[in-house]
Amino acid sequence: MNRRQIAILLASCVLALAFLGSAAAQAKKTTVPAPAQKSELIDLNSATKQQLMTLSGIGDVLAQKIIDNRPYRAKNQLVQKKIIPQATYDKISGQIIAKQSAGGTQNAPKKGKKGPR
Repeated sequence: MNRRQIAILLASCVLALAFLGSAAAQAKKTTVPAPAQKSELIDLNSATKQQLMTLSGIGDVLAQKIIDNRPYRAKNQLVQKKIIPQATYDKISGQIIAKQSAGGTQNAPKKGKKGPR
């Protein structure tokens, strides 16, 4: 092979690699979903049945059980109260949160105080 043929072969390889790299990067952009953000966490204490059913392993029956056993102080109470199996909890624990209501004990009677007469 002479120098001219080697230069052409080398240039062809460089162009081919550039083209394949660009195509691979484009394919990667279109097929990889964006990771869930913290703002997208589903609150166990306020989510609708449909929102709960978007979680992996949570169908109609489990979503209703989650709603029926509210409120939750912590998300791991789903397993402690035997609402869902541990394996299902392991799948969804990164997607859920148990927010506390702002006025959690406002309506509870206070000790030592009597109500209006």
